[in-house]
Amino acid sequence: MLLNRALRGPAGSVYGIVHRSQAAATPLVSRSAGRRRMQTQATQLQPALNDKEIDEIVQDAVVWANQHGLVVALGSVTAPERAIIHAPLAALPVAFPRARFEQAKAAQTTFNALVDKVARDESYLESVLAGAAAHDTFTGRLLSLLKDSRAARAALAAKGKPEIALGVHRSDYMLDAPSGRFLQVEINTIASSFGCLSALMTRLHNYVASRLPPGTLDASTLPPNVAIEALPAGIAAAAKAHGAPGGIVVMVVQPGERNAYDQQWLQLQLWERHGLRTLRRTLGQIAAAGRLSEDGTLTLVEGSGSATVSVVYFRAGYTPADYPSEAEWEGRSIIERSNAAKCPTVAYQLAGAKKVQQDLARPGVLERFLPPGPSTLDLRQLFAGLWGLDDLADKATAEVVDAALARPEAYVLKPQREGGGNNLYGTELVEKLQEGRAEVAAGKPNPLAAYILMQKILPPPQRSVLVRSGAWEVTDTLSELGVYGTFVRKGDQVLLNTEAGHLVRTKRATSNEGGVAAGFAVLDSPRLV
Repeated sequence: MLLNRALRGPAGSVYGIVHRSQAAATPLVSRSAGRRRMQTQATQLQPALNDKEIDEIVQDAVVWANQHGLVVALGSVTAPERAIIHAPLAALPVAFPRARFEQAKAAQTTFNALVDKVARDESYLESVLAGAAAHDTFTGRLLSLLKDSRAARAALAAKGKPEIALGVHRSDYMLDAPSGRFLQVEINTIASSFGCLSALMTRLHNYVASRLPPGTLDASTLPPNVAIEALPAGIAAAAKAHGAPGGIVVMVVQPGERNAYDQQWLQLQLWERHGLRTLRRTLGQIAAAGRLSEDGTLTLVEGSGSATVSVVYFRAGYTPADYPSEAEWEGRSIIERSNAAKCPTVAYQLAGAKKVQQDLARPGVLERFLPPGPSTLDLRQLFAGLWGLDDLADKATAEVVDAALARPEAYVLKPQREGGGNNLYGTELVEKLQEGRAEVAAGKPNPLAAYILMQKILPPPQRSVLVRSGAWEVTDTLSELGVYGTFVRKGDQVLLNTEAGHLVRTKRATSNEGGVAAGFAVLDSPRLV
């Protein structure tokens, strides 16, 4: 019996896109005490099972996962990307309110359109990100790339080669117990992962339901998950829009990727369903092999062979570590100046920046991009509290900083970073805010302009069976829902805008971080109640 086997790993990620009036800082203070009460009131494991029954389910689940490709790379010394183990998983699905789940699903196409509209307003991106770029080199380099590629992109459009933008987005939510609402924690616009494995998780939980006694777990409460079909279909739609005969998909990857099998499910679907060949390449390899023609055609020339690139799909490029030299930036520049469909364009990537998300949530800014109406109001219902820190002398900003210093457990401090392990909590949050104030008081530039302050969402805990490396534990957990969406635009014409499946990640209730690949969370699926 392995009830006490801990799930350990490096830092992961939970993110936020939100706004609340500055006056809302005080009410947030009382919410943390409510969370402590809720954490002692987690429901019993549903369905109720004894240790022997759990052990049998876990054994079945691990076998099913290994046999059906619900796996990650083991990271062995001799074959880091080939040796496999089952993905970290929950043996039973987690409960979500049906109405809230359907609300999040319904909002995804509006979020897809919002990202596109923001990305097309490059003057807005430059303005809102100027402060962050001054203090964050990575944001600054991306913003420079946007500016530097503008003339080349305009020239291609004038030659009849308009930009093809492919969005494979994921909007993440947590259920906030005090309000009873889903609150959005981020919209991911680059390298949105685990879509294919999440679809397999739904299939796994349907299998588990079939193995339990009748009436124990109702399979009709497990919503279908189309991500394994819909995500490659979006990439295929972008390839069709590009139209190059025999064109390939280039997947930009990190060396030694442990999550390669989720990515390779996409490759397999692209080939078997759409006849599209995929090459996995790093940015450095693209810099070395990429060639641009006058009409913007990107060709990879390797040895005696060459291939025209129809789509560049990023599963890397979201962190400074992916750009260890200028060669990687050159690879990104080649891609951006080409006529290949890009997922994402650099503008899409910047549209997903924390600072942009915070600014969009300010009164009136969302309405700059979306017409007033029910869909815009629906999005605002999903926003939580978030504040910019550009001007520490501003009275409202000073008040929310004071509130965060007094009750840091009610807030999260977020930099302009993706990939997990970057957010600051508790003592680290306090230290960073105090350091920022001290530097401004000393007449130095404000380093906190590169951060945003977010309300900490307080989801209700549930009992879950977490399984990693064959070992399981029953523990109080918190869960996060992600909804995928695909969007394709060629020039001014929108060719595709659809919701494309979902993801659930479940972590221990005591963990601030929540990344699966990073080691804190496991894959899960929803049970609607």
